[in-house]
Formats: sequence, C-alpha cells, structure tokens
Amino acid sequence: MLSENIFLKIIAGQIPAKIVYDDEQCLALYDINPQAPVHILIIPKKEIRTHADLVKEDFPLMGHLHMVACKIANDLNLENGYRLVINCKEGGGQVVPHLHIHLLGGRKQNWPPG
Repeated sequence: MLSENIFLKIIAGQIPAKIVYDDEQCLALYDINPQAPVHILIIPKKEIRTHADLVKEDFPLMGHLHMVACKIANDLNLENGYRLVINCKEGGGQVVPHLHIHLLGGRKQNWPPG
C-alpha cells in the first residue's frame, strides 16, 4: 500500500460506512458530508492516489466504476439525471488521496459547478 487513508480503512472494514455497492473491484457508499440529496462515493479497491496517476492498465477499472455509477443511479431512481465528479489533486478539490467518483443526484445540478 502506498498510504493509509480513510477509504482504505473503510475498504478493510476498519471504519463503518453506509455501503450501497460492493464487489471485487470497488465499493460505493454514502458521503458523510452530502452535497446533494443523493451523494454516493464510488471508490476503487485498487489504490490510485489521483486521476492523474491512472495508467493504461486502469482503463477496464475506470469503465467498471462508470458502469457501477449507472447501476446505482438506476437503483436509486435518478431518472431525472445525475452528475459524476472526479476531483484531481488538492487544487481540484480532492480531499482524500485516493481516486473516487462522486455521484450526485436528487436535485437539479447547476452549471457551472463551482
């Protein structure tokens, strides 16, 4: 492991979380500081610090994360739409040094996002 962060502890079962999806490649859970009525974090179990650290071999994993986002959005009846966000590095708003996708829904998303 490159580091120890809250997502790795959640994946390891050391910290409880409200899990909505779990498979061999990723985990999805409700954000503890929601920015929309629905705010899910989709986290790869493979440790990747930032979006900028992706390598060619991560292509299937990233596709899988997007398919999981589709499944969760469908399961949560977000038929009016939703937003996916990946923050990259501190300047891009990334707080936890582990790549993750925010799934935001349950209300109209404004543009620009901020």
